[in-house]
Amino acid sequence: MSFADRLSPLARLLPKRRIDGGRNLIAQAWDLLSGMPGGKAVFSRLVGRMAPYTGTIHATVTVLRTGYAEVQMTDRRGLRNHLESIHAIALANLAELAGNLALAYSLPDDARFIVSGLEIEYTKKARGTITAIAEPPIPRTATRAQYDIPVVLRDASGDDVVRVVLHSLVGPKPGSPSDRGDVN
Repeated sequence: MSFADRLSPLARLLPKRRIDGGRNLIAQAWDLLSGMPGGKAVFSRLVGRMAPYTGTIHATVTVLRTGYAEVQMTDRRGLRNHLESIHAIALANLAELAGNLALAYSLPDDARFIVSGLEIEYTKKARGTITAIAEPPIPRTATRAQYDIPVVLRDASGDDVVRVVLHSLVGPKPGSPSDRGDVN
């Protein structure tokens, strides 16, 4: 069986026009792809296609499970600033990606979220491969609520280079049984 044949179940996961629905697309796609050879890279590219700006950092998701994500970004010239370190916004993008994926994977099937704010502290110049680690609280329902998602970015030596807290609003997907018509 070819790699393309093994990916054919992915076609059922991909939305026709909308991501909304009664399923957790991120969790299903990761669970399907992560165990395949090259599947983590394929998943990472798909996320980059769904969110094109996020795709510009060429990050790779290495671990994703309920309440946890690790995402790596390799240092390259296109991410650097005038001080020859990784640009602050590329680091913020990596932190948001890790936090969003960890939260999205952890959501009930009838929930969605949006980032409503961000606190960021740059603690050291970032150089080399950077790993973002996110550990969000786990929403048990799609009830509208705000969640704070801590994310830490570390360099290859294990030193913290950035600390972030994403503020995200979780609520029901439109048309889901838990949707009461509140604007989300």
